[in-house]
Amino acid sequence: MILSMTAFARRELVNEYGALRWELRSVNHRYLDVSLRMPEDLRGLELKVREQVAERLSRGKVECSLRFQSTLENDIALTVDHDVVKRISRVLDEVSHRLSNPARVNPIEVLNMPGVILREEPDLTPLYQSALDLLDEALDDMIDSRAREGEKLKLVIQQRCDAIDALVEQVRERLPDLRLALRKKMEDRLGELKEQLEAGRIEQEIALLAQKMDVDEEVDRLVSHVQEVRDVLERDEPVGRRLDFLMQELNREANTLASKSINAEVTRISVDLKVLIEQIREQVQNIE
Repeated sequence: MILSMTAFARRELVNEYGALRWELRSVNHRYLDVSLRMPEDLRGLELKVREQVAERLSRGKVECSLRFQSTLENDIALTVDHDVVKRISRVLDEVSHRLSNPARVNPIEVLNMPGVILREEPDLTPLYQSALDLLDEALDDMIDSRAREGEKLKLVIQQRCDAIDALVEQVRERLPDLRLALRKKMEDRLGELKEQLEAGRIEQEIALLAQKMDVDEEVDRLVSHVQEVRDVLERDEPVGRRLDFLMQELNREANTLASKSINAEVTRISVDLKVLIEQIREQVQNIE
C-alpha cells in the first residue's frame, strides 16, 4: 500500500476530566521527525507519544498538538493545614510585639503562604490513557488519509510509466533505421580514406563506432527500471526511498540515450523521457 507523507487528522474526546483534542499534521521528510505541543499537565506523556507515532509511521515531518481543557479544578478538594496556620500565627504575634504600630494581617495573605492550603491531587492515570487512546484513533485517521492520497500518487506514477513505455517503444521501433542511417553516415565519412586503409579496416571502424552509438542496452534498462517501479508500487511496505533510487537510475539511462542520439527524433524522445521521469520524481518525494 502506497502512503503519502502529507495528511491531517483531528480527534476530540470529552470525559470526566475535561476535553481532549489531538491535531496531527504531516509533510514529506527524509526521515521521521516528530514535534510535540502539549500542556504541562500532560508533559509526562511525551516519550510514550513519540513511541506510539514511531510504531505507526516511518517517514515524514509530523506535528502533534494536544489541547486539554480541564474540569478537574472544580473537583479538587481544598483543606487548610491548621498546624501550619498556628505556627504562622505565633510567629506573627512575636513580630507584632516588637513593632510599635503593627499592621493587621489579611487572612488571604496567610492562605497564600506555602503549605497552608492542601490540595488533593487526582489520579491522572486514566486521563493519560485516554489521551493515548485518542492519539491512536487520530493516527488511524491520518494513515487512512495517507493511503487515499497514496492511491492518487500511485495512479499518477503508473500513468507516467505507461507514457515512458510508449516513448521507449518508439525508440525501439526506430533502431533498425537508425543503424542503417548510422552505417551510411560513417561509410560516407570513411569513403575518402578507402585507399589509405587496409582491407577490412573500414568495417572494423564502422563496427566500433556503431557499438559506441548503440542504445539497445539503454532501452532495455529503461524497460527494466519501469517494470521495477511498477513492482515496487505493489509492495506493502514503505517504498519512497526505493522509488527515489529508481528515478536516479531512469534519469541516468535517459541522459545516456540523449548523449548517444544521432537522430533529432530520438533526441526529442529523450527530452520527453526526462520530463516524465522528473514528474514521477516530484511525486515520489511525497511517498513514505
